[in-house]
Amino acid sequence: MTKSSSNSGYTYSGSGTNDQGNHYCTREDSGGHSYHYSNNDGSYYYSNSNGSTYHDNGKGSSTYTTPSGYGVSKSTGK
Repeated sequence: MTKSSSNSGYTYSGSGTNDQGNHYCTREDSGGHSYHYSNNDGSYYYSNSNGSTYHDNGKGSSTYTTPSGYGVSKSTGK
């Protein structure tokens, strides 16, 4: 599926469900390729075209990693 989203500045390049039943979506923007996963266990993961990543484990903890590799973790104590 290719779908343009002009308001957001990116174009969807694909989506689906992997062998584990987790949803994924890929897209292209001016910086390149990015994707995200939404997993059955409530966790999700983003990999952005600028090299940053974001992971939420679905249990109250998340980690953002900057393009330079610096990680910032947060826990809500769930």
